[in-house]
Amino acid sequence: MSRDRVSLEICEACAEAVRLADVDVVAAYPITPQTHIAEVLSEMAADGKMEAEYVNVESEHSAMSVCIGASAAGARTFTATSAQGLALMSEMLYIASGLRLPIVMALVTRTLSAPLSIWGDHSDAMSVRDCGWITLFAENGQEVFDFTLQGFRIAEDERVWFPFMVCLDGFHLSHVIEPVELIEEEEAREFLPTYKPKYRLHPDQPVSMGCFAMPDYFSEIKKRQDEELKASYDVIIEVWREWESRFGRSYSPIVAHRTEDAEVVVLIAGGYAGTARLAVDEMREKGLKVGLASLKLWRPFPLEDIRKTLGHARLVVVVDRALSVGGAGGPIAGEVRSAFFHEEKSPVVASFVAGISGRDVLRSDFEAMVRKAFEYLDKGDLPYYEMFGVRE
Repeated sequence: MSRDRVSLEICEACAEAVRLADVDVVAAYPITPQTHIAEVLSEMAADGKMEAEYVNVESEHSAMSVCIGASAAGARTFTATSAQGLALMSEMLYIASGLRLPIVMALVTRTLSAPLSIWGDHSDAMSVRDCGWITLFAENGQEVFDFTLQGFRIAEDERVWFPFMVCLDGFHLSHVIEPVELIEEEEAREFLPTYKPKYRLHPDQPVSMGCFAMPDYFSEIKKRQDEELKASYDVIIEVWREWESRFGRSYSPIVAHRTEDAEVVVLIAGGYAGTARLAVDEMREKGLKVGLASLKLWRPFPLEDIRKTLGHARLVVVVDRALSVGGAGGPIAGEVRSAFFHEEKSPVVASFVAGISGRDVLRSDFEAMVRKAFEYLDKGDLPYYEMFGVRE
């Protein structure tokens, strides 16, 4: 089906997806660079373009608390935040997941202070990687729009019941105007049926949520949470296939570009993957057998997709936009290394940390990282990680 594209700021595209999802409650606190999402949604609610209760709260902790209460009462619920705001609400993220509440959140990724910075990287997203939310990284405005709508469908599936987080790069995506292919309200209703919670707080049918758990039971509860979050993978794939059949846009946990015969594959999540794709094409023209793997699904971590996409390569260059301080490099690189721990054939994983706090990573930088990784490999002196481009 041929559709018109509309030029939208990507934060506005996210808000439009929330409107089409026919949400009941939005609770959000403004923080750069997420503010435009909250502003647009509040205007939609005030102007009657969206029949939702927009709750003005005094902090991000309160925003997630309101979302938890609203979702537990049976409302389709949304919020958005960034950086320090995510850190403030992090206590409640674990509660939302533990209560199995299908809240959808847009995380406009931004550096965690200190030193103070409003610019973007993935340090905030990585700080809550173990909180039990389904988490996707978007590469462009179309993915932000699509993933947000898909998030409600996936989270509310009776086989899932987990909260859902869409990560989009602060400024490099959030404030950029791009052409986005929208869908009609009727199409959205057909794709996303009315939310019907299996359990909800109601005075006529009392239930308990979030009860105290003794040590004799807590381990079993967490084990089940882990297994069922991993099981959401099949539902995610199922929804993506339906989305493609309805709207023609296909998604997968990792989107591969020129990886079939690649000796080295660059793996990256988020908006910088677009630049990396151009860099890969330029390196191919120079005779380098390079491919790109753009990571979309972060949680549940797509182990088998990682092995299938990267397993044949001699070298994998993982570019993280976050540093595991005191650890062994970037968080994604660590997970990729662990994915091949028991495999007979394993690529060498080179970890680079780049693009911290909004620093640009150019096409030439991706080529430089690939060449440096090969140089280290040939010398047999590959470091655990390298902070790329740091001035001495």
